[in-house]
Amino acid sequence: MDQFEYNPNRLLDTLIEKLHLKNDAALSRALEVAPPVISKIRHRRLPVGASLLIRMHEVSELSIRELRHLMGDRRNKFRISDKQFKPKEMAEA
Repeated sequence: MDQFEYNPNRLLDTLIEKLHLKNDAALSRALEVAPPVISKIRHRRLPVGASLLIRMHEVSELSIRELRHLMGDRRNKFRISDKQFKPKEMAEA
């Protein structure tokens, strides 16, 4: 597998190893998330969200950059859509 390809399993496996855990269930407890969240990330049905990435940083003491690198995210900058800053239009009564 290409080392630059998105691979959340590399991230999860590294966290399990670094935290000296036995399995995904133990990782879910360490990260304080439900076990299906880890399973969905592992099977690529759920992306690693910002809040989970921050939690991974808190428990592992790895930098956000290191965590992103482990899962194959090589972007230097993140761009937020301008739509996120526009207020929703009120429906007319």
